[in-house]
Amino acid sequence: MELTPRRAGTVALLALLPAVIFGVTKNPLAGVVTAVNVLLISTVIYLLMSPTEGGHGHDGDADAETDAEHAA
Repeated sequence: MELTPRRAGTVALLALLPAVIFGVTKNPLAGVVTAVNVLLISTVIYLLMSPTEGGHGHDGDADAETDAEHAA
């Protein structure tokens, strides 16, 4: 099973459940802060695992020989 950005983000969002339970049962402010942290971390995980528009940092003006070496 491949770990896609969507799946990793969903798994990270599962951490919201204990955060909400903590906020409801103990301290509402701490629960809100915890939930915000979980959302931030989930977003960062999603963004880090998502493909980038530019690829692997190859310059568009690189010569064909350099590209062929990287492809091999």
